[in-house]
Amino acid sequence: MSLLNIFSRRGSAPVARERLQLIIAHERADHGRSDLVVILREEILAVIAKHVAIEPDKVQIKVERGEGVSTLGLDIELPLPAAARLTAARTETAAKAKQAVAA
Repeated sequence: MSLLNIFSRRGSAPVARERLQLIIAHERADHGRSDLVVILREEILAVIAKHVAIEPDKVQIKVERGEGVSTLGLDIELPLPAAARLTAARTETAAKAKQAVAA
């Protein structure tokens, strides 16, 4: 380690990676506890809510444990932007009108 490395700032990616490794190591040590998943869910929801309005029940978090590797999976149902909602509503209305005319 050089003298310059002592005074330089570390980037956010290595710090985040290190923190995640600590979390995973902690979770592996507490095999039977699911507290970590609950905490991660709350924190992830808080971060996402800063940028996008989501419903908490539309977020699925899954932890899979394998040999030497744990995987954290997130399934988040994001709302459509306003313009896309309008287009979808118009398409749905047009389809219903077509069905009514055909019947």
